[in-house]
Amino acid sequence: MALLTGLAVAAAGCSGPGTSGPGPSPDQGSSAGVPAADNAANGTPRPLGWGPDQRDADAAATAVAAMSLEQKAGQVLLPFFPGLDAEAHARTIERLHLAGSIVMGDNVPTAPDGQVDTAAMHAATGRLQRAARADGRGWPGLIGVDQEGGAVARLRAPLTEWPAPMSYGAADSEPLASDAGRAISAELAGLGFNVDFAPTADVTVGPADPTIGARSISGSPDIAAEVGTAFSKGMLDAGMLPAAKHFPGHGSVTVNSHEGMPVQGASLDQLRAKDLKPFQAAIDAGLPMVMTGHIAVPALQPGVPASVSPASYAELRRMGFKGVAVTDAMNMGAITQQFPNDSAAPLALAAGADLVLMPASVETAHAAIVAAVRNGSLPAARLDEAARRVATMQLWRGRSHPPQGTPPGSGSALSEKVSQEAITVLAGPCHGPMVPASVRVSGGSEQDRARFAAAARQAGIGIGDGPLVTLIGYGGAPATADVAVSLDAPWPLEKSAAPAKIALFGRSQEAFDALLEVLAGKATAPGKLPVAVGPHGPGSGCR
Repeated sequence: MALLTGLAVAAAGCSGPGTSGPGPSPDQGSSAGVPAADNAANGTPRPLGWGPDQRDADAAATAVAAMSLEQKAGQVLLPFFPGLDAEAHARTIERLHLAGSIVMGDNVPTAPDGQVDTAAMHAATGRLQRAARADGRGWPGLIGVDQEGGAVARLRAPLTEWPAPMSYGAADSEPLASDAGRAISAELAGLGFNVDFAPTADVTVGPADPTIGARSISGSPDIAAEVGTAFSKGMLDAGMLPAAKHFPGHGSVTVNSHEGMPVQGASLDQLRAKDLKPFQAAIDAGLPMVMTGHIAVPALQPGVPASVSPASYAELRRMGFKGVAVTDAMNMGAITQQFPNDSAAPLALAAGADLVLMPASVETAHAAIVAAVRNGSLPAARLDEAARRVATMQLWRGRSHPPQGTPPGSGSALSEKVSQEAITVLAGPCHGPMVPASVRVSGGSEQDRARFAAAARQAGIGIGDGPLVTLIGYGGAPATADVAVSLDAPWPLEKSAAPAKIALFGRSQEAFDALLEVLAGKATAPGKLPVAVGPHGPGSGCR
């Protein structure tokens, strides 16, 4: 669209002329008493407290004022698509003026060897990016993915495989978490991504938590806050936009929001003392995005998921957040069961969301937003504010965060270092060999056992005779063995009958290499439990 051309120039430091459209929202307006153009032209643009500065907000306000209603509705939608037809999805992005797209597992092309076809993936993200800019927008589209590490990673080999995020809590090292966030993001940037919906800022309550588990950094709100914020800053350093999730905290509810609506029964004081702490740290650090979860909080608004609750967004803004509030995926059971036919999309925006992620049908959601503005149930000014915030973030990202891409697999040494620092011994010797020159191995998947065997060969340990090492994968049952090893959340170790118990927090080849070094007595296990496991309290481990 011709009206949107030239906004890259505005984003570079010159704000556009005033328009008859709505002006910036209070957190995006000019300095008191200083016209926006003068503020940008004097060489000292005013920061907004979440990454962008005034030049970005001014350019976004100019752009949104020139948009049609249909374009604004598209600007606040980030959809998914089925299968590998990125070209068809790109045409939908162009037609509906969408902000970009998220890439899910079924959108990832594979090579004949079963690994990610990185050339095809880069071509697909490039096509989606061109589609998002087809209106002549002077900012990059949002091309996102869920790449947390551990169980949630849409892109596998040849990209680096990372252990579960709980590894960072076990290692309790902000520099290590920052380095990992940077390395994960650099590989994604090399494939054309600029948004990673990570890290999980949820504080897990323990084995009663059915959804987050080892996706949580820690059961300690302070460690989750410090280490999660460090991880996010590393992501930003590599040009990736992070999103702290799932506000107001999914780790202490006992229902999976993919299937139904969890209820968080804590009081506001209790939430602020625990679940909200990592989000407060992210906000205080000026991070750009927070994802709201589909969790009802009676202390805020009974029976209404936070993602569509005005009271929840009011609490988020009360905490000082000025950035983009993005919903969790709107095709999840907690939403679709209560709000059919994507009726939740305009409700979320009216409540305070700025970006609606993964509606069940982006066509239906777009039409619902347009209709809601026309019938007055979604105030036009609220849609304008949301579109401005998203455009402000995109302009800032395009101006100041060029992607720092690295080749796939370039983070493997760092991934192994994370596992080396995270591995935790709950029971058994802290020094010297834990097993003799040969062991038996059971449990886990076929791939887990093959990786264990490869690491054993490298460590000089044979497979076939000797004590039994049992691997406990995601959701696995307690084991009876000589050595029990949890590969995901460590809770199955509590009821495992084994004289030696080890929490590994990962199942990559690099994690198994770290494990066998400890079993062979060639390395110690410096990790500390980030959560309680039966009688073993947080902080337990070899000292």
